[in-house]
Amino acid sequence: MRVPSRKTAVLAGCCAVVLVILMACAAWLLAAGPRGAEPSPSAAAPAANGPVSPSADAGDHDVAVEASPPTRLVIEAAEISVPILPLLPSEEALADQAIVPPMTEDGYWLATYGQPGEGSSNTTYLTGHSWDGREAPFNRLSTHSSVGDAITLETEAGSLKYVVDSITTHDKDTLKDSDIWQIIPNRLVIISCYTEDLWGKNVIVTASPVS
Repeated sequence: MRVPSRKTAVLAGCCAVVLVILMACAAWLLAAGPRGAEPSPSAAAPAANGPVSPSADAGDHDVAVEASPPTRLVIEAAEISVPILPLLPSEEALADQAIVPPMTEDGYWLATYGQPGEGSSNTTYLTGHSWDGREAPFNRLSTHSSVGDAITLETEAGSLKYVVDSITTHDKDTLKDSDIWQIIPNRLVIISCYTEDLWGKNVIVTASPVS
């Protein structure tokens, strides 16, 4: 895993997060087709087979959220609520096997990996910068996140709930060899710079969907 030179990063005012692209996982993942809405009972239209029982009411069932691009990350315990934007690697990034998110306080979804939701076929990766010398949302991944925290991930298809399984740090130079790159459908991995060692380590939050 590569990081910008100290001179470049200082001029930019933050520690850049660099994620190594695993070429074997770089194929586009397509979300499953949209599921049609369940019909709701109507007083004006008689049921074909007699009255509808309460258990058949669509409101009594959870409607699955199909896999689709994420749009916002919320971790209330860490006071994080940030928009999530898709991040596609440039030809140069692919050639270097690395990605550097834009220098903003937004979060970014690695769009060449998994989409969150039902039908997901890969891990969902989010990333964002931790800033040096100033407050920023992703700084709090290092300082305010805890195992068991609830995560809400808004997507184009609806809202998904996750719970934090682990919070670890990893050397930037060897992150590409970490087991976080294992394919686990609908697992959520969030990566930023570790605030206590912005130049040398990343903080990695992993979370599982709540059934």
